[in-house]
Amino acid sequence: MIAEAKLRAGVIYGDAATDEYVYMPGSELGVAEPLCVYEDGGLRRDVDMGEALRLIRVRSLKPTRHPLLGDSSC
Repeated sequence: MIAEAKLRAGVIYGDAATDEYVYMPGSELGVAEPLCVYEDGGLRRDVDMGEALRLIRVRSLKPTRHPLLGDSSC
């Protein structure tokens, strides 16, 4: 899946209007079963790759700029 490859490459998915973001922290790069971070309204939680991909799909998140982390590698 393209979204998974992009997450693994450091792309940040999100929507500034809803303040939602999904990304993989650098510490998870190269890990067989990485955890991603889902931010919603300033709250963070770890999610597995399957849940991260589901959130990207159902919330229609796109590659974006994170307000604190900066530009993604779109």
